[in-house]
Amino acid sequence: MSRQYITTAIDYANASPHMGHVMEKILADVCARWFRLRGDEVRFQIGMDEHGIKIQETAAKQGLTPAALVEKMAPVYRDLYGRLGISEDVFVRTTDRDAHWPTVIELWKRLETSGALEKRSYAGLYCVGCERFYTAKDLVDGKCPLHLTVPQEVKEENWFFLLGRETAWLQEALAKEYRIIPEQRAHETFSLLDRGLEDVSFSRPRSSLEWGIPVPGDEGQTMYVWCDALTNYISGIGLLTDHAQPEWWDDATVTHVIGKDIARFHALIWPAMLKHAGVTLPDRLLIHGFLTSEGQKMSKSIGNVVSPEEVLAHVDGNADVLRFYLSHEIPVGNDGDFSWKRFDELYDAKLRNQLGNLLNRVLVLLRKGTEGELAIGPHALSPDVERQWTSYRTAMDAFELQDALQAAWSLCVSGNVFIDTHKLWTKKGEEKTKELSALAELLRHVSLMLLPFIPRTAQRMARQLHLPYADRMLAKDFVITDEMKAWGGVADWKRVGEPEILFPPLGK
Repeated sequence: MSRQYITTAIDYANASPHMGHVMEKILADVCARWFRLRGDEVRFQIGMDEHGIKIQETAAKQGLTPAALVEKMAPVYRDLYGRLGISEDVFVRTTDRDAHWPTVIELWKRLETSGALEKRSYAGLYCVGCERFYTAKDLVDGKCPLHLTVPQEVKEENWFFLLGRETAWLQEALAKEYRIIPEQRAHETFSLLDRGLEDVSFSRPRSSLEWGIPVPGDEGQTMYVWCDALTNYISGIGLLTDHAQPEWWDDATVTHVIGKDIARFHALIWPAMLKHAGVTLPDRLLIHGFLTSEGQKMSKSIGNVVSPEEVLAHVDGNADVLRFYLSHEIPVGNDGDFSWKRFDELYDAKLRNQLGNLLNRVLVLLRKGTEGELAIGPHALSPDVERQWTSYRTAMDAFELQDALQAAWSLCVSGNVFIDTHKLWTKKGEEKTKELSALAELLRHVSLMLLPFIPRTAQRMARQLHLPYADRMLAKDFVITDEMKAWGGVADWKRVGEPEILFPPLGK
């Protein structure tokens, strides 16, 4: 059994969850579920980034303390992720003085001892939205390229992490140890290295940033986001403390799932921090793109912001529809678009008609003809199932999730074509039972393949098929065995259950 540790970026607690948060968590959840289903031991971690100037400012605007604001926001995120079926094992919070702070403080001490930190005066351009300093060459028309705001001119004394001297080491580490997926995102990172690196501000004066972790031995300074937030990946397993779980770092495959806007911090600053702290590097950085709305960047001023709650309300709370849309439409690493028209089209064409209708027709015909009894044997559909399992596993293992979903969906298409071509509603007796049983078996395989993507729907399919393992499918220790992937591999499956509508018409 392999051990997999998968993390996402931790979410900033100054505003409600948006579709970018949702896209990232669903991507990571699909991966975590697949790791479990193939038999790996998995630790899946998400959480909240709860310190910083934006938290201070937002809290003040709402008449709250920063502590009260983050206590209000954390349940909002956890509730949404629960409804989305995000199967995290651990939820970290950077305000947790017992679980998070000890690792961060020890990390800082190690960095200082190693000579990787230096205190000096600094004048620069600071974007509050990004919580980072920019150089003039990084700006677009004098503005932050992400927030389109003019940065503040800041002059202060800070601690700096000496990243500028790590270029050669990072080029070698990223080529050999710390793999960036997909390939085009790796090229972007190496282009940053080719331009050279600058030292990174690692603290702010407490007069500017009070809400955060104090720098050990220098109480007038507060740790900046890099040492605080990035360190959640190891504080969650207690590294550098007396309650460490090193097996989840040293003896696991570590995968960080993050967006392309923060890729440079995870690809450059984070591994250099770990080097000087004496901690081994992660294994993979899985980078996703941005989500636009109707072809444009989501913007309140444009009025095209789509909220997760709005989408869930549109489908009566069925989160699997949103999970399916994002997995189907956006290849890992690429930008993607949310379109209400496309969303409704996929719902009707793929989920209602191709999947839901096939399941319903097969079950109705079986129960009319044989009262649901099955007779599964060799069949012309079985080679296609075997081929698609091979394609599916290869794609899932390579994080080509859209291709894996397509492998599952091709079986749906094959089933619909078969039932129409052979006009099974006209058949009788043993021939009808044999053909419909084969289609039920095909749907069993489809439900297993869909389990990482639309887990609750996959289980509902299995329950209607009356599969003996249906009630266990959402358990974290459920594994898709070789027998389950074989044609006719569930010997004690004798009959199907009652059909129910998987996806009703929208608005009804």
